[in-house]
This record gives sequence, C-alpha cells and structure tokens, in this order.
Amino acid sequence: MSYLRGFLPWIVFSVVSSFAWQWAALIALATSAYFLVRDRRAGVTADAQILDFGTIAFFATLTAVAFADPHSPVQAYESGLSSAWLALIAGVSLLVRQPFTLGIAKRRTTPEVWKTAAFRHLSFVLTSVWACGFAASAVVTLICEANGTGVPVRVIVQILGFAVPATFTHYHVKTVRARAAATTQVLPAVGR
Repeated sequence: MSYLRGFLPWIVFSVVSSFAWQWAALIALATSAYFLVRDRRAGVTADAQILDFGTIAFFATLTAVAFADPHSPVQAYESGLSSAWLALIAGVSLLVRQPFTLGIAKRRTTPEVWKTAAFRHLSFVLTSVWACGFAASAVVTLICEANGTGVPVRVIVQILGFAVPATFTHYHVKTVRARAAATTQVLPAVGR
C-alpha cells in the first residue's frame, strides 16, 4: 500500500477542504512538497515522482486561486477538478510511456525486475485502471457538483474513485506475484 503515500496530499485536501479550502490547498501543497524534497534527498529519481510533480502543480495553482479569490466558483468544483487532474496525470504518464505506478513500484522492487516486460506491462495495466477510476470519478463528481447533489453522494463517488483502483491494484499485484512465483518454482523442476 505504498502508493497511498503518493495520494496523502489529496486525502489531506479532501478532509480539510470542507472547513477551509484555501488552507486545505496550502496544506496539501506543503505536504506534497515535503514528500518530494524528502524523497529526492533519499535518492528517488524524478521518473519515480510523476505523481508528486503533478500534485504540486495542481495544489500550487489551486492555492493561488483560493487565496486570490476565496469565493471563486472553482471552490464548487474542487473535488471533480482534483479527480480530473489525477486522471490527466495518469493519462499523460501513459502517453509518455512512463506510467506513474512504475515509479511507485520501483521503490518496492529490485532493479533487475524493472527491466522486465512483465513489470512494465503490470505498470501500464495498473495506471490504466487508476486513470479510468479517476476519470469516472471526475465525470460523476462534476455532474453532482453542477447539479448541487449532496455532499454525502459526492464523498461516496470520490471514495469509490480511489477505492476501486486501490483494491484492484492490491489484488492484481498479488495475483501476478503468485503466478510469477508458481512459474519460477515450476521451471527449475522441468529442467531436471
């Protein structure tokens, strides 16, 4: 569940924004900047921080808008816009052939694994699922926000937009690892 750390600024924002959206944006920006700097000092490469860079860009912009105009109409659409931005990060990372989950997965695997086709394929599958989850959440949330649908419904949509890809990631990675372990165990026995 190390990928949850990458979404911590978004979680902080969603919790605090119901009280004060300007401060929520600023706290999320500070949180994301802290993790970016900490990870860079620890030797994490830029390709493993695609989500971090995208998060900082979003919250820097939102912070500027929120403090420039605390009553900005953007506030009414902040949840949908955040999901749309996450979908954009995921989608662009796929287009440039650097799925954002690749960098996250590299933190938990050895360099030998990084070069395998299976590892890259898994990252593309996972990032695609996250992109779809974020995009669906963005569309539904923006519709809810435009129609004045109650906060509980929007919260459920946001939770599902995160929980479904997270659950898929957890179980799909487990399945792929189990298959790889079974294949590795079977192959030496066949050669003997």
